Amino acid sequence: MAQWTSAVGAAQLARLLNSQQERPAGPGTRRPPAYRALADGVRLLVLEGRVPVAARLPAERELALSLSVSRTTVAAAYEALRAEGFLESRRGAGSWTAVPAGNPLPARGLEPLPPEALGSMIDLGCAALPAPEPWLTRAVQGALEELPPYAHTHGDYPAGLPALREMLAERYTARGIPTMPEQIMVTTGAMGAIDAICHLFAGRGERIAVESPSYANILQLMREAGARLVPVAMAEGLAGWDMDRWRQVLRDAAPRLAYVVADFHNPTGALADEDQRRRLVDAARSAGTVLIVDETMGELHLDEGLEMPRPVCGFDPAGSTVITVGSASKAFWAGMRIGWVRAAPDVIRSLVAARAYADLGTPVLEQLAVNWLLSTGGWEQAVDIRRTQARENRDALVTALRRELPGWEYDVPHGGLTLWVRTGGLSGSRLAEVGERVGVRVPSGPRFGVDGAFEGYVRLPFTVGGAVADEAATRLAAAARLVESGANGGTDAPRTFVA
Repeated sequence: MAQWTSAVGAAQLARLLNSQQERPAGPGTRRPPAYRALADGVRLLVLEGRVPVAARLPAERELALSLSVSRTTVAAAYEALRAEGFLESRRGAGSWTAVPAGNPLPARGLEPLPPEALGSMIDLGCAALPAPEPWLTRAVQGALEELPPYAHTHGDYPAGLPALREMLAERYTARGIPTMPEQIMVTTGAMGAIDAICHLFAGRGERIAVESPSYANILQLMREAGARLVPVAMAEGLAGWDMDRWRQVLRDAAPRLAYVVADFHNPTGALADEDQRRRLVDAARSAGTVLIVDETMGELHLDEGLEMPRPVCGFDPAGSTVITVGSASKAFWAGMRIGWVRAAPDVIRSLVAARAYADLGTPVLEQLAVNWLLSTGGWEQAVDIRRTQARENRDALVTALRRELPGWEYDVPHGGLTLWVRTGGLSGSRLAEVGERVGVRVPSGPRFGVDGAFEGYVRLPFTVGGAVADEAATRLAAAARLVESGANGGTDAPRTFVA
């Protein structure tokens, strides 16, 4: 019986391998043999989760043709991977990817570092800050005081607690977007909201247009739902959306859905201006595309005097084109798994009806805690704490990077939680692998792209400051030196992976 559960075609594997940019070798630098470079490339793809474990690899002859190398080179690479535990084979069944005994399975998204590893590893993988105390404790205490009446009910509220739906509707209305509670559904985080929207609007095989780069976990969610992702390149730097490209993709591909982050885009930090928002809504309406607008970073404006544009849904008064997603996870705390959807009432009714076959509802206590924050003014004070933390961390990280890695390039965003960094020609995948060996965890650029894009980038979040930011930059510089010197692979290199 075959042990593989999926397959990777020769052309797809060749694209992924070719995306792994190599820095030109300097004088006297010894290049690895071709088979070794190929084996290292496949191993990196497995460690990053970009090629799944238990995925059947193409036959040697097929891959050799796609890569324009000899079959002997592919055979030697496969043999090296088998010796290292990254490949298993059986006569008649082919070869499939594996991980060596004792290694955790690689993560395909950006999961937080396990608590037991926090002492030795600086975690720059997850863009989330500690809770803004004392507001978390106060919110939970306030929720407990409000809980008794709800405890006498069944506790299932598929659309969310009425009090929280009303509060969220009032907040949109205060922003100049008239909203009724019937236009709000409370979800289990923004991920739960987007998952529900994708299942409602886009069946398997449907096209979904996404910014390129985009948020890695959402891209993976959509892939696993069977979507066909259509990347749309962002404009350079912090300029936001490239509207010419968006119009072309919406016209030519006619995607069922499009997912965008207008406010402090993850990972670039870009802020779309009002003209871009208006034009994107108009183009989506003409194409019959529904826009999912992720506002989870919207309240994290970090610089004084920054004027925030009108919400994207403000350019869709009929409510036929834009579905807005919000969350407490970025602005308040990732452990507060409360998100919400704002959409036309008929869309909300459909989402609520479909929820009976998913998670039924969102935990009552957490909803009460968020409602307490919003109704008492605690939310604004907690978000002020969050902005201060993020601003100080951003400034400390940028200062440390300029000192330790002056050749890396980035534009410093005015908000959000992430810095999108061009790594001076180094492979982001190799930096991520070597970084874990020197004690810093960082996600590589390809996690935020489609089919291997952005190999020359990493994403750095504003989650550490002060001396820890200095040490993180020092360790990244050490990783960069190892990658530059070529000590980023080989059979004797330690291989660890922290999910």
